[in-house]
Amino acid sequence: MDIDVLERIGRFGHEGVYTVSDTVTGLQAIIGVHSTTLGPALGGTRIRPYSSFADALEDVLRLSRAMTYKAAVAGLQFGGGKAVIVGDPLTVKSEALLEAYGKAVDALGGKYVTAEDVGSTVADMSVVRRQTPYVSGLSVEEGGSGDPSPATARGVLAGMKATSAHIWGTSDLAGRRVVVQGVGKVGGVLASLLSEEGCDLAVADVADGVAEELAERIGATVIAPDQALLYPCDILSPCALGGILNARSIPTLECAAVVGSANNQLAEDSDADRLSRAGIVYAPDFVVNAGGIDNIAEEFHADGYSEERALVRVAGIGGVTTRVLERAREQSVTTVSAARRLAEERLVSG
Repeated sequence: MDIDVLERIGRFGHEGVYTVSDTVTGLQAIIGVHSTTLGPALGGTRIRPYSSFADALEDVLRLSRAMTYKAAVAGLQFGGGKAVIVGDPLTVKSEALLEAYGKAVDALGGKYVTAEDVGSTVADMSVVRRQTPYVSGLSVEEGGSGDPSPATARGVLAGMKATSAHIWGTSDLAGRRVVVQGVGKVGGVLASLLSEEGCDLAVADVADGVAEELAERIGATVIAPDQALLYPCDILSPCALGGILNARSIPTLECAAVVGSANNQLAEDSDADRLSRAGIVYAPDFVVNAGGIDNIAEEFHADGYSEERALVRVAGIGGVTTRVLERAREQSVTTVSAARRLAEERLVSG
C-alpha cells in the first residue's frame, strides 16, 4: 500500500480500512471502520463519482471518524464507520453491484453496519440486505425505520433552537433569517420545518428547479447556489456536501451562526478557530445531524423499532447542543473541541 495512504489512515486512527473491487459488477468501494469501542461501527454508504482514489479515501476517513464522535456524543452503543462506492449513482448502481457490496460488508463479520447515505436509498439497502444482516435503515415494511432524512432534519432543528437560545436568549426562531444551502432529502424537510417556525427563509440548490419548487410551496426566497454563503442571515444551514467552510469562505460569511446537516462542513480542523475568531457560533455537524443515526439505532432495540422512542432521542439533540456550546464558552475552546472532548470522555468511560 502507498506510504501516503498509510499515513492518512494513521492520521485518523482507524481500526481498519478495506478496499473492495469486483470486476464483474464494476464495484469499487472503500469501507472505513474508525472505532468499535462502544459497539459495531455504524454508518451509511455514500455513492459518488470521486475523481481519484485519494479523494474517495479522504472522504471515507473523515466521514467514519465523524461517525465515531457522532455516536459517542449521542450516547449510542455504536462506533463509527462509513463506506463509499465510487461512481455516479445514476449509472453505476445495479442489483448485482449492491449484492456484491453486501457480500463485502458481510465479510467483516459485523464490525461494520451499513445504511443509506448520499447516492444510496432505503431500497438499495434492501438489496444489500440479501447478502448480509449487517444493514440498518431498512423500510418500515421490513421492520426498519425507513428514510432517516426526516429525523436528521428534526435533529438539526433542535440544534438550531438550542443555538438560538445560546445566542439570543430564546429558542423561538420566528422572524430569524435562515439560509438553507442544499434542499435535498434532509435540507428540503428542514426548510419546510423552518417555514412552519416562521423563519424568513432563503433556499439554494445546485439541481435545476429543486429550490424553486420548494420555495413556491413553503414561501421562501430562492438564491443562487454560489450566493448561499454570502447571503446576510442570522443562521446559515449547510445541508449539501462538506468542506465548504474554509480559509477562503469563512471571511465572506455574514451570519451569526452555522447549524446544518452536511457532514464535515469544516475543510480542516483549524477552520473551527477561524469561525470562532470571526464571532460565528458553529454548532458542530456531528452533534446536530445525529438524528439519522439516532433513528436507525432504534432498529436494534430489544423491542424493535419505535418511532416514539426515536423522536424522543432526536429531540435530545437540543440538550446536547446546549451542553457543547456552554462547555466551549466555559473552557474557552472551540465548539468542535468541546464536542470532541465530550465524545472522547464517553469513549473512555463506555
